[in-house]
Amino acid sequence: MLADNPANATETDLVLRCQQGDTLSFKQLYRRYEQRVRATLYQLCGSEMLDDLVQEVFLRVWKSLPKLRKASYFSTWLYRITWNVATDKRRKFAQNLSVNDDGSILNIMPSRPADTPDLMRLHYQDLVQQGLETLSLEHRAVLVLHDLEDVPQKEVANILNLPVGTVKSRLFMPEIKCVSF
Repeated sequence: MLADNPANATETDLVLRCQQGDTLSFKQLYRRYEQRVRATLYQLCGSEMLDDLVQEVFLRVWKSLPKLRKASYFSTWLYRITWNVATDKRRKFAQNLSVNDDGSILNIMPSRPADTPDLMRLHYQDLVQQGLETLSLEHRAVLVLHDLEDVPQKEVANILNLPVGTVKSRLFMPEIKCVSF
C-alpha cells in the first residue's frame, strides 16, 4: 500500500508513484538524493558545471524511471546513472583539452570550489580532491562510492559493472600515499 503523503513514503513507494507519472513523488526522491548525487559528482568531476551535471542525472532518472524493473534497486540504479553522467562529462572534457606549445595539457582538472566559508572544511576538501585527482577515474569512482558515500562493495560492483574482487583490489592500493595534515 502506498503512503498517502510522498514525504512519508518509502523509496519503493516513491519510485512506483513516479513510474505512474507522479511529479510530487519525483520531487521527494530528488530531495532525498540530490546532495548524495551532488557530492558524488563533485568527487568524480570537480565543481565545474556541477549544477548542470546534477540536473542531467535527474533528467535521465525521470526519463528512464518507467523502464526500472525493480523499484527496490533505485539507489544502485541512481548511482549507475550518476557514474554514466560523470563518465560522459569526462569523455567530453578529454575531447576538448587544450595543448600548450611544449605538448603539456592545459585545464586537465575542473576548478575546485572557493566559496565555502569554513577554512578547515575547505582545506580538507582541497586535500581530498588533490588526492583523488591523482587517481584514474575508475579508481576514483570506487573510492568515492565506497569511502565517501558509504556504498557497500557489492553495490559498488553493481553500479560500476565490475566484479567484487576488482572493487576490493581498487580499494586496497598500497601505492597510494596519504597526504598528512
